[in-house]
Amino acid sequence: MQAWRVYENGEPGAVMRREEAEPPTPGEGQVLLRVRAANVNFPDALLCRGHYQVRPPLPFTPGVEVCAETEDGRRVITTAALPHGGFAEYTLADAAGLLPAPDALDDAEAAALHIGYQTGWFGLHRRAALKEGETLLVHAAAGGVGSAAVQLGKAAGATVISVVGGPEKAAVARALGCDLVIDRRSEDVVAAVKAATGGRGADVIYDPVGGEAYQQSAKCVAFEGRIVIVGFASGTVPAPALNHALVKNYSILGLHWGLYAAKDPASIARCHETLTGYAAKGLIKPLIGERVPFARAADAVQRVADGTTTGRLVVLPEGAHA
Repeated sequence: MQAWRVYENGEPGAVMRREEAEPPTPGEGQVLLRVRAANVNFPDALLCRGHYQVRPPLPFTPGVEVCAETEDGRRVITTAALPHGGFAEYTLADAAGLLPAPDALDDAEAAALHIGYQTGWFGLHRRAALKEGETLLVHAAAGGVGSAAVQLGKAAGATVISVVGGPEKAAVARALGCDLVIDRRSEDVVAAVKAATGGRGADVIYDPVGGEAYQQSAKCVAFEGRIVIVGFASGTVPAPALNHALVKNYSILGLHWGLYAAKDPASIARCHETLTGYAAKGLIKPLIGERVPFARAADAVQRVADGTTTGRLVVLPEGAHA
């Protein structure tokens, strides 16, 4: 089979190599899957760099999220079992982690449903308890993670404010249905949020960026507001001032979605049922920025690493038409 493999850590565009390889052999509790589409996630870039919390042995195939087909023809979505990731014709996954791909979504859309939307749902509902009528602020709203949170926020009946970088991403955020779009490159984020909320600030803030975005969040979070920490795409891990959280009465909530697989696996299946229902009703639909040919997988991961993309980039195996 054809596979992209990483033999040394570094920038994805430099260290990902396309080569011929043997299909992986399933271990205990694993299944072999034929990849129909593999979504590019920021953790794929971190894996290449050796900066992710999981460090698979070298060489490995990145690609943590796939829509795939079982040997008996079922269409499923899942997270791939590293080191045999999804940027290959075949991948491995834990049998217990397979979820049915929603009929309402094509292969590329289904591949982009799992991690981003599960993270969004758990972050907004399990961690932040987002209520109808509250104001939700989403950083990097035109990206894959942010766009999922925007759609889930709208589905929950929240007023959604988005923060993006540049006119192109602002247009994407408007098309997603955001109630207010703030271009951080040309506007004062804190002032704009306070103006839009009558000085109250945002009730829930969804932050996959860290760095300056977190500093802005702390300045415009409402009384009894909740800041959900999802990731650090900026590359800077902020150090919250806990005295500030105390004085302003807000909560800082961490979210590592992967822990639910170990601590509460049944909750993932329940969430998937909810997301499948949302997709059937048209409340959510993964924003696919580009369907990428298999030959350009390394370039796609590099572009996500560089933060130059909108929506999701999804890698399709040769001959696929999803």
